[in-house]
Amino acid sequence: MSLPAASITDTTLVADLNARLRDVPDFPKPGIVFKDITPVLADPRLFGRVINAMAAPFRGQHITKVVGVEARGFLLGAPIALALGSGFVPARKPGKLPHRSIVERYSLEYGADGVEMHEDAILQGERVLVVDDVLATGGTAEATAKLVKRLGGELVGFSFLISLDFLEGPQRLGRDKVTTLLTF
Repeated sequence: MSLPAASITDTTLVADLNARLRDVPDFPKPGIVFKDITPVLADPRLFGRVINAMAAPFRGQHITKVVGVEARGFLLGAPIALALGSGFVPARKPGKLPHRSIVERYSLEYGADGVEMHEDAILQGERVLVVDDVLATGGTAEATAKLVKRLGGELVGFSFLISLDFLEGPQRLGRDKVTTLLTF
């Protein structure tokens, strides 16, 4: 189910996204070039086009829950859930959820962290889409997928605005499960 940038039917969307994304060098650490999506979010027409394009490959796939990964995954995941007629589940950093939760630890390109979800957020057999803004090494998304499976959900796929393919995240997650709008 891979949707590389070259196959997007709305070629103006790719151009508009490239024009609005902002590179922030040395954030959050020296040597990292952060892809800032806030200019995209500030443009309501472009933001709406992004949500529709990210949801499109999953229409008709009976998604029951969309999991948004903290924090920018919340900004994309919640409207994608609405577009798909699905519920929304936040995947948060450890210690941020108010109810009983389960946690999965992982390594990322510039350190280590964890992600957690409420233990009742996903029911047995629910069809789940994981959403985030950027796919880098895939550690966060992989940990989130493990939580989905531990809770009994069926992982249908991942939807990202951007994939940094040189960091090999799509290979880690399984290219057939990953869709992206832009690839760098």
